[in-house]
Amino acid sequence: MIYLDHNATTPVDADVREAMIDCLSDQFGNPSSLHGLGRKARKILEDSREKISQTIGASEDELFFTSGGTESINLALRGSLQKIDPGLLKLGKPHIITTAVEHKAVLETLEELKKEGRLEVTLVGVDSKGRVKLEDFQKALRPTTFLISMMWVNNEIGNIYPIEAIGHWVRSQKILFHVDAVQALGKLEINLSKIPVDLMSLSAHKIYGPKGVGALYILSGVKVASCHTGGAQEMEKRGGTENLPGIVGFAQAVEKIDLKNDNSRIKILRQKLESGLAQIPQSHVQGDEGSRVANTLSMTFEGVESEMGIIALDREGIAVSSGSACASGAVEPSHVLLAMGVNRGEAKGVIRFSLGKSTTESEIETVLKSFLK
Repeated sequence: MIYLDHNATTPVDADVREAMIDCLSDQFGNPSSLHGLGRKARKILEDSREKISQTIGASEDELFFTSGGTESINLALRGSLQKIDPGLLKLGKPHIITTAVEHKAVLETLEELKKEGRLEVTLVGVDSKGRVKLEDFQKALRPTTFLISMMWVNNEIGNIYPIEAIGHWVRSQKILFHVDAVQALGKLEINLSKIPVDLMSLSAHKIYGPKGVGALYILSGVKVASCHTGGAQEMEKRGGTENLPGIVGFAQAVEKIDLKNDNSRIKILRQKLESGLAQIPQSHVQGDEGSRVANTLSMTFEGVESEMGIIALDREGIAVSSGSACASGAVEPSHVLLAMGVNRGEAKGVIRFSLGKSTTESEIETVLKSFLK
């Protein structure tokens, strides 16, 4: 199988797997237990927290483990809403600004909170390349706005958003800034000691780590209520016994990130794929070609139903996607593409290729032959 769907998930790295097996075999203690096995498990847990924290420029007491990106996003949005300043509530219903191209974990969570009557939401639009403008956030600001949430890297089209510039403006407004960095970790340098972010969601399985584990960065001093009651784990932010083998795997995956070498090699392969597919009549790239992560290529093939194309490629041993894996099987076209102004027919002809560190030049040549034959 030629696997070009790394934005959906990545294969578990061999060293990550080995670290997890060692933990499963020998470290079965509960990190909350006071006996020797528990203390040993606690040390492994905190060592893993330190490794990940150092990589992203955070302090250990600012990183909280979760079950993945979706839970981290929910904890950030729901938890910050529960701890909102009572003085702000006197001005009216709390208000959050986000973009129309966010992951459904953000959009559906906010829609649910809106239906419950707990807040109001403004969706900032994008242009035909999927780009956002700072002035649109500025226009959407209200006296009741307490948080802005946006992704750093778009999972479908690969756009890189100007987190630092928007973050500085958000900080000047004295409101919270949540960043969905699930697709950014492992693709971009993250240094939270320099970037003004209050909350950041992360996931392990996008960086060759295990599924079912993630983290939420919470800047020291930012108040977030727990959404999982029943225990005092994770500094009372997330009740429940920690998934120690998963966390160990997460830390090992973070340690193995090699941005410089991986990005440079993968970008060359993506460019080869892109230039080859551009030979197909009525095909074009979706997204911002000037600000895109190295591994992602989203292309429209007019007159082709992406679902049929994906099935045909799968029969040839090539795994690709039509966009977000969380929306696989959906008949409706991508909300990201529709927000960009792509018509519904054209949006149904988009295929996403997301390369990884195991992708080879011969695999790219095989894919091109499949398309160009």
